[in-house]
Amino acid sequence: MHAITQPSLFMTRLPGLLLAGMASLAIMWLANVPAVQHTGLSALTLAIVLGMLLGNTVFARVAPICGSGVDFSKSTLLRLGVILYGFRITFLQIASVGWTGALMDVLVIALTFGLTLLIGIYWLKMDRDTVILIGAGSSICGAAAVLAAEPVVRSHAHKVSVAIATVVVFGTLSMFIYPLLYPYLGFSEGAYGLYVGSTVHEVAQVVAAAKAVGDLAASNAVIEKMLRVMMLSPFLILLSLSLSRISGGHGHHRQAPAIPWFAVWFVVVSGFNTLDWLPRPVVDAIVQFDLFLLTMAMFALGLRTSAGALKQAGLKPLLLAGMLFLFLSVGGYWINRLVGGA
Repeated sequence: MHAITQPSLFMTRLPGLLLAGMASLAIMWLANVPAVQHTGLSALTLAIVLGMLLGNTVFARVAPICGSGVDFSKSTLLRLGVILYGFRITFLQIASVGWTGALMDVLVIALTFGLTLLIGIYWLKMDRDTVILIGAGSSICGAAAVLAAEPVVRSHAHKVSVAIATVVVFGTLSMFIYPLLYPYLGFSEGAYGLYVGSTVHEVAQVVAAAKAVGDLAASNAVIEKMLRVMMLSPFLILLSLSLSRISGGHGHHRQAPAIPWFAVWFVVVSGFNTLDWLPRPVVDAIVQFDLFLLTMAMFALGLRTSAGALKQAGLKPLLLAGMLFLFLSVGGYWINRLVGGA
């Protein structure tokens, strides 16, 4: 009986997996076209945009056939993608920026996320899940953090898409604004790189904003950003514990915390990567495969996102994300000044 069920399940998912997989290969190729690279748009951003375009036009016709594989892509493949993201990071990168770099990231994440909850829930009276997802994306690493937080929050696809849209809008703005501000900030090139890495949303946006100033800025920015990404795992575990306590507060029985094991494995993989046991070409291949999985997840998420649901979200998510962007650029500047001493 078991042998019959498994092929049936695979065959049910196959059309959706092929759709997401082929689209992701095309998107990854497009993201490497020089004209697109200059815009700073990553494959993940392109994937959700294309996914939403198709999801709100032609996908409905093939949804009965492809739906199972698409849903598998935006859930299981997403978790695997987050785990393999650890191959982009080593513990040695933490040591290279020192305790000041780590402290700057901790302060930026904690203050930004705390401000998100304060403004989003208590002032703007927004939906809690949307607020948490926007906070995760703004605080840590953009779309990847939003995707990683989704299994913990257990939110709807349109809320995830709203959060990612805000990250794209304000992260893209930072790519152009930060280099223009550089001459007036009073930072050295290296210190500017740390500032960019600790405050800009997406990894691709960090590279674009720092590379415009110089190679040293780009190097420091990427290391500081990777350290910030490293904090994704403890953030998700703390988030899971907090949500379980909130759930327990509404009844007699407290809900056991749903430990996001994929976040734990993310750290394990990062530790393994630190040992440098795999040849560099193998690690590079894994990183590319990971990008492929995350692109599939983003494309699938876009397919399942309704334009009507996005419109219903209104202007409040953009207002919240705009305030966070202002805090990251101004508040993050002073955190870098006071802690980094630059």
